[in-house]
Amino acid sequence: MKGRVLSVRHTGLWVRDLEASLYFYRDLLGLEARSRTDESGSFLDEAMGTPGVRVTAVKLSAPEGGTLIELLHSAGSSGGDGPGQGVPHAQFPHIAMAIDDIDALSARLRDANVPFRPAARLSPNGNIKVLFCADPDGTGLELVQNA
Repeated sequence: MKGRVLSVRHTGLWVRDLEASLYFYRDLLGLEARSRTDESGSFLDEAMGTPGVRVTAVKLSAPEGGTLIELLHSAGSSGGDGPGQGVPHAQFPHIAMAIDDIDALSARLRDANVPFRPAARLSPNGNIKVLFCADPDGTGLELVQNA
């Protein structure tokens, strides 16, 4: 079957205080920081459904394991219920999965009336093709195919 999950890439968690969360996950639990990126631009705006969103993402992993935890923080976010900057709850928390054929999966989701946005599209760096949707309980899914 085309359009199937190959592996879990990461689980994304919205955090209100990035430094406090890094202290907890990295310093107390012993996870290792693998990358830190500041993300913004039209690709992220469309994926999140919010213009002008800015997100800092830190990916961490255990010394013996390939699945990452992604801590996400939006500049200017407050301690309220949402992730700040108008980022919709549907994307946080989320599970990112590697897909073998994202176009086949997109067609199957469309046929099953599963809403997603935006349509699968290439990332700005051209390395991955991404599709966002939610499971029946509203947990965000980031479906990713290497380009």
